[in-house]
Amino acid sequence: MKIFKTLMITAVGMLLSTSCNASSDNKTANDAASEPAKESTVSAKEGKALIIYFSHAGENYAVGNIEVGNTKIIADYIKEYTGADQFEVVAEKSYDMSYNELIKVAQEEQRKGEKPAFKGSVNNMDDYDTVFIGTPIWWGTFPQVMFTFFDKYDLNGKTIIPFTTHEGSGLGSVVNDLKKLYPNASFEKALATKGTEARTGKDRVIKWLTELGF
Repeated sequence: MKIFKTLMITAVGMLLSTSCNASSDNKTANDAASEPAKESTVSAKEGKALIIYFSHAGENYAVGNIEVGNTKIIADYIKEYTGADQFEVVAEKSYDMSYNELIKVAQEEQRKGEKPAFKGSVNNMDDYDTVFIGTPIWWGTFPQVMFTFFDKYDLNGKTIIPFTTHEGSGLGSVVNDLKKLYPNASFEKALATKGTEARTGKDRVIKWLTELGF
């Protein structure tokens, strides 16, 4: 009788233990099911980001006559990966000319310190914490129309991330020029891409963005 009572107590204990474990497992599964799914957006940076860029289609050195400028291609990679807004700086004057003619015009603008007007405006610049700034290298730095843009907008206090397209000039003096214009801005690692590599350089751009925390 004593042995029978002991066996009964052991059996009841085992049933209770199994029931509790099952209840616990169900609770965990239910809790997991009720949690909202995590979004898979890539956005490690806080605040809104804006991509400002100038790009030149038409005849370009080493890549021929192109419908989409090299810098726009890089800007579009950044937008696609980060979801940042874009503003293209488009000069009111036309640069639709041969490459040899263009370099003469660009050199003359720089020599005279011209500031060509551009179309449109960014009405909500204060909303952005991070600003990507993209450009081809014209005579070592930005096309002069970009300096017109910089005269209009104060980017001090923001995080600035420059990127360039080139065929041997790298970043030129772009980073130093921006630091002079915006001494109270923060700067992160810039990216220089050869124009001949822009169309195949998406992975390289994404690697750079990942390193920056996006």
